[in-house]
Amino acid sequence: MSEIFIYPQATCIAGVDEVGRGPLVGAVVTAAVILDPTRPIVGLADSKQLSEKRRLALYDEIKEKALAWSLGRAEPEEIDQLNILHATMLAMQRAVAGLAVVPDFVLIDGNRCPALPMPSQAVVKGDSRVAEISAASIMAKVTRDREMVELDERFPAYGFAQHKGYPTAFHLEKLAALGATEFHRRSFAPVKRALGLA
Repeated sequence: MSEIFIYPQATCIAGVDEVGRGPLVGAVVTAAVILDPTRPIVGLADSKQLSEKRRLALYDEIKEKALAWSLGRAEPEEIDQLNILHATMLAMQRAVAGLAVVPDFVLIDGNRCPALPMPSQAVVKGDSRVAEISAASIMAKVTRDREMVELDERFPAYGFAQHKGYPTAFHLEKLAALGATEFHRRSFAPVKRALGLA
């Protein structure tokens, strides 16, 4: 982990991260994780820095060993209504609310915290500095990636399994040629253009 993080004085800390703010399609997915100090998990790191195989192995280990974990999400319609930032905050709130164990402190990846009923702190690059946030990033990424693979099976022409909904040249080309699916975020400029709304 880069730059040692000084933990707050708290006995039960949850880490929260999101995946999917940038894609043009699908939900933004968040996770909240409370690790068990008596059952350490070796190799936690920012999910983007891990191989898919390692990510999947850690995903299973986190599910097995964490004191509590929960997923939250905001759907494309909510993203379009609220904007991506507010939808992400809402999804983070949902992840924390879903924890079976109530944390007394929450560490959030990034530079903003959602409104929560307990103290929280934003941690820039938290997914590589805080084990709880690293675990949350893995849970969220594996979950969202799987959803993109499922969406790819329904709409194979778009290549969702490869680009995960991000605005790659291939995705933009297919969006222009085929139009938007019901799962595309209509408030995002490339989708607006494809729908003739921009």
